[in-house]
Amino acid sequence: MPRFVRSAALAAAGVLVAGLAVGCGGSDGGEDDAKPAPTGPEQSPKPDPSSTLPASLTSQKLHWGACKATGSDPAPGSEWQCSTLKVPLDYAKPDGETIGLALIRARSTGEGKRIGSLLFNFGGPGGSGVSMLPSFADMYDKPRERYDLVSFDPRGVAGSEGVHCRSDKETQAAEAVDLTPDTPAEEAAYFKDAADFGAGCARESGKLLGHVSTVEAARDMDVMRQVLGDDKLHYMGISYGTELGGTYAHLFPKKVGRLTLDAVVDPSADSVGHAKNQARGFQRALENYLKSSGQDPRAGSQKIVRLLKRLDAKPLPGTGDRKLTQSLALTGITVTLYSRDSWPSLTRGLEQAEKGDGAALLQLADLYNERDASGRYSTQSHSQRAIGCRDGKARTTPAEAKAQLADFRAISPVFGEFMGWDTAGWCHKWPVAGLHDSPDVSAPGAPPVLVVGNTGDPATPYEGARKMADELGKGVGVELTWKGEGHGAYGSGSNCVDDTVNDYLLNGKAPKDGKVCET
Repeated sequence: MPRFVRSAALAAAGVLVAGLAVGCGGSDGGEDDAKPAPTGPEQSPKPDPSSTLPASLTSQKLHWGACKATGSDPAPGSEWQCSTLKVPLDYAKPDGETIGLALIRARSTGEGKRIGSLLFNFGGPGGSGVSMLPSFADMYDKPRERYDLVSFDPRGVAGSEGVHCRSDKETQAAEAVDLTPDTPAEEAAYFKDAADFGAGCARESGKLLGHVSTVEAARDMDVMRQVLGDDKLHYMGISYGTELGGTYAHLFPKKVGRLTLDAVVDPSADSVGHAKNQARGFQRALENYLKSSGQDPRAGSQKIVRLLKRLDAKPLPGTGDRKLTQSLALTGITVTLYSRDSWPSLTRGLEQAEKGDGAALLQLADLYNERDASGRYSTQSHSQRAIGCRDGKARTTPAEAKAQLADFRAISPVFGEFMGWDTAGWCHKWPVAGLHDSPDVSAPGAPPVLVVGNTGDPATPYEGARKMADELGKGVGVELTWKGEGHGAYGSGSNCVDDTVNDYLLNGKAPKDGKVCET
């Protein structure tokens, strides 16, 4: 059961090119800091007197060495170094059990006076920064002149004591579950699959499942800040990474450096609000696609609705013995809306499906679900769900979900019904309680935080940027708007956006709140 929320930047084989943001900051380092560091043990940082954690964690030595291959990704080049950071499993017991977080870095090029480390989170939740940063590093050549590029796998993700919930075989079998059930039998199967997923997480992940919250991940980042030797956190958050960055700013406002949030999650929305935001955002992006191809948005949307209904009744042949179901088709359509560059793939997929061939849309769905040709899936969806259900305490009932379906269909005839059912299915019978309705990102006393919104963003609709800027607080949240398409703004083709963000990162110059960059 995929969820189209707070997704990491999507890009694969030239099919999708997703926009990302940049954010960082910090104090100047000395001349020696600009020199490439050797692999192996380094000097321990000085303890931070404000920390309540034991010095064995805040002053630990990181042993940087060559990076290994991760999943289906080959090992990155020799410029990349990897290490493992120890953090408490439970921050209420800071001297207790620890877990390891996977880190990756590339040292600054030394073309300018080094500022510090630039920490990335690419979103998800559940995205692996260790595998993603090398793929997108060329986008950050300018910031790298003065920053080390650093990313990590958050707790519960990939190489950092990752959450695991079901096998590849079970994942593929679950693709047959109808995500918009029309009958009592389909509804029973839908909620049984949801409950089975949560039970699998509890069985295979144990006590880690109760310690994968965004608040804990933000506290992990402060340990990273100290161990990396930075007085301030220099951070760049994309998509869900904006919620993580906002949470950090709330917890540690005095430790915030130059922090940029791009493709912003609305911090004021609860789980139903997020689902409605997503339905609205993807419908808006779909209509922009339809307009670009000369179609009437209303008529084009209804044509897609009719295709999905036919697939609900009778799936199309896909690849091998796999079929294109209604749910997989919706996933394939959704993934193309993350970037305008992938709109031609949507056109081909829809045209082929209308002719009775589901292979193209199935391939796109596999891209989103991170399924390779051999039938192996990544565990990002496991981590995404575990983190989301630990964060959000709302547990919408099946009856409540059904009662609000009409509202969701009114918002989006294509995506609304899926989003409406998802409010109940996502955390159905989840074995761990949630923490809050919405995250607190208020950060009084923090320096200016740059918040970047894209008017055509499908996954994190533009309105969330203003909400984030307002909730960070007066004098803290500074909004930059790009009138563009796709998920994110930085690196998506706007010199205005890139130059504004780089000026903030490298020179500490925040733009005037409300600045607008045209397409």
